[in-house]
Amino acid sequence: MAGAIVTTLAHKCKRCYSCVRECPAIAIRVIDGQAFVMEERCIECGHCVKVCSQNAKKISDDIDKVIYDFIPSGETIAILAPSFPASFVNQSKKVITGLKILGFKYVTETAFGADLISGYYEKILENEIEKTIISSSCPAVCNLIVKYHPELVENLAEIVSPMIAMGRYLKEYYGDETKTVFIGPCIAKKSEYIDANVEKAIDAVLTFSELKDIFGRLNIDLSILEDGQFDPPAALLGKSYPLSGGLLKTAGISNDILNSKVITVEGKEKVLQILEDIKSGKTRNKFIDILFCEGCISGPAMDTDLNYYSRREEVIKNIENTISSTDKNVWKSKIFNSRHLDLSRKFKPDIKRRPMPDEEKIKEILARSGKVKKEDELNCGACGYHTCREYAIAIAKGLAEEAMCLPYLIETLEKSYKELKETKDQLQSAEKLASIGQLAAGVAHELNNPLGTIMLFASMLKRDLRNKTDNSNWIEDTNTILEEAGRCKNIVINLLNFARHGKLKITDVNVKSLITKALRNFSVNPAYSDIIVNVNFNSDKTEIQGDADQLMQLFLNIIGNAFEALEGATIKNITINIKNDGSNLITEIIDTGCGISDENMNKLFTPFFTTKKMGKGTGLGLAISYGIIKMHRGEIKAQSKLGAGAVFTIKIPFKNEIQITGK
Repeated sequence: MAGAIVTTLAHKCKRCYSCVRECPAIAIRVIDGQAFVMEERCIECGHCVKVCSQNAKKISDDIDKVIYDFIPSGETIAILAPSFPASFVNQSKKVITGLKILGFKYVTETAFGADLISGYYEKILENEIEKTIISSSCPAVCNLIVKYHPELVENLAEIVSPMIAMGRYLKEYYGDETKTVFIGPCIAKKSEYIDANVEKAIDAVLTFSELKDIFGRLNIDLSILEDGQFDPPAALLGKSYPLSGGLLKTAGISNDILNSKVITVEGKEKVLQILEDIKSGKTRNKFIDILFCEGCISGPAMDTDLNYYSRREEVIKNIENTISSTDKNVWKSKIFNSRHLDLSRKFKPDIKRRPMPDEEKIKEILARSGKVKKEDELNCGACGYHTCREYAIAIAKGLAEEAMCLPYLIETLEKSYKELKETKDQLQSAEKLASIGQLAAGVAHELNNPLGTIMLFASMLKRDLRNKTDNSNWIEDTNTILEEAGRCKNIVINLLNFARHGKLKITDVNVKSLITKALRNFSVNPAYSDIIVNVNFNSDKTEIQGDADQLMQLFLNIIGNAFEALEGATIKNITINIKNDGSNLITEIIDTGCGISDENMNKLFTPFFTTKKMGKGTGLGLAISYGIIKMHRGEIKAQSKLGAGAVFTIKIPFKNEIQITGK
C-alpha cells in the first residue's frame, strides 16, 4: 500500500463540511468547495469516513496484494482483531472457516499479542514514575501526539501495539518469509504497520468491511459454513482489549473510579481534552489508557448496524464462550517462551503544526466575511469549524477557503439577487425607454410642422382681429389657441429632448455651480418664498465630466419636483447633500412634501406618468432625468412613503469614458 490512506472522491463531495467539523487534526482542506484530505496532516482516525453520508471518502486497501500476492504463496497468516464478533454477528466462528477457504494457512488471534504486552504495562505502574504515561496501543492517538503534540512524545509508552506484538511473535515462530495480515476495525492500523519503527512485523492490513467485500467477490457465504477454531497460540484476557478498560483488565491494573493514578479516556473530544491537561500539568494521573474511538468496537471500519451496547455484548459473549476452554498452562508457557521478544518501540516527533497567524491577520479575514465586531461572529459551525475565529485561523494557515461561511454566502447571495433584480428592472426600463424614445422622436417630428402652422395662422388671425371692433371674445379665443398650441410645442420639445438625450457634449462640469444656479431660478418665484432650502457641500471635489446643459436639466427637474411636492405641506424644507464615495459624486435631494405611494414608486421613471394636476406636467421630467443619468453611467434611486417626503439620490462618476457626441 502506497500513498494517502484516506482520500476524497471529488465527484461525490457535496459541500456539507461534516468531515471538516469532525477532523481533530484539521487535515481537511477545502478547495473549490471540495473537502480534500491532506495526507501529511492526516492521523488516519477515520472520523471523516464515518460521518461522510455521501461516501466521498476512500480508504486505500491491500485487497489485491493479499488475494493475488500473499495467499497464493501458501504461507500467509490472518491475525483477527478481538472485536470481530461485533462485526460478524452470529458468524464469529464461521469467519475463521471463511478465512481458511480464502487460502490463509493459519488464522490467529490478535488478542494473544495483547496478552504479550500486558506485562510491560504492569511494570510501568510497579516503578515510581515522575510523568504521566500514555498507552501506545491506539495508532490514531500516537499519530495525533507525534504530529500535533510533540511535547508529549516522551509520555508515550515505548511498547508496541497488540497487532505489532502478534506480528513479531508469528515472524519469530514461523519465519520472516511468512506473510502476516491483520484484520480489524481500525483505519489507523494501515499507517501503523508501515511505520519505520515497527515495519516488517505486519505485511498488510484489511478492515472488516474489506474482508466482507472479499467474501462477496469470491461468493463465500458465511451463513452456510461450519464453525472454525483459531490456530494457536490461544489468548486469554487480551480478548477484552476492544472494550473500555480492556488494556487495564488484561494487565491486571485496577481502574477503580477512586484510583487517582489510572484512568481510561475514550472518544475524540475527551482525548483532545486530556492531552491539553497533560501538557498543562492539570492531571495527577500516572497512567492513562487512551483510545481515539469509544473502544475498538466503535472503530471506523466496524461495519455493523449494532449499537455500542450490543457490540459490547457480542464481544463479552465471545469471551465467556471461549476463555474457559483455554488451557491456562499452555498459555503461560507460550507467554514465558516469548520473554525474549523485543516488544518495545520508539516514537519521534513529526511536527505538522502550522504557525499561528497574528491577530491583525485574523481580524482582516473575519472582516472579509462581514465579521467586524465580536457580536458579528455567529459561531454556528456551518463551515465545519466550531467558531468563526477557528475558521479564520484555518484560512490564514491555508487549510480553508473563504467560500465556506454559509451565513455570509447567504447574505452575499441575497445581495447579489437584489442587485440582479435591480439591474433587470433597469434593463427593462431602459428597453422600454428606448422604444418610447423612438416613438417620441417620430411623433414629435410629425407634430412639429402642423403645430407651427397652427401657431402661425393663429398669430395672423390675432393680428387681423386687433383692427376690428367687437372682437374681444375672438381675441381671447385666439389667445387660448396660441397658449394650447404653445403647450403642445413644449411637449414636442420635451419629447425631442427625451428621444435625443443620448447625444452628449462632454466638458468639465461643476455640480456645485449647477445646483446653485438651479436654486436661483426657484428662489425668485414668490410661490416658493416660504420654503427653507439647506445645501450641504460635504465633498471638496464637485467637478465631474458630463454634459452641462443636460445635467442642468436633470437638476432643474428633480429640484423642481421637490418644490412642487411641498405645496400644502406643513413643514416646507428641502435639503441637498453633496458628498462622494471616492469614485462618484453623490447628490441627495430631500423634501418634506407629500411623498410617493408604494403603488407609484415603480412607475416614477415611466414616460407620461405624472401625479400632478392636469396642465401642470407632461410626465416626461423624470423619464428624461433617468435617461440623462444613464447616459452619464450613473444611478438614480428614489425612497419615499406617502405623506413622509421623498429622497432622490443621484450618483455620477467623476470620470467616465462616455461616448462624446453631438458636438
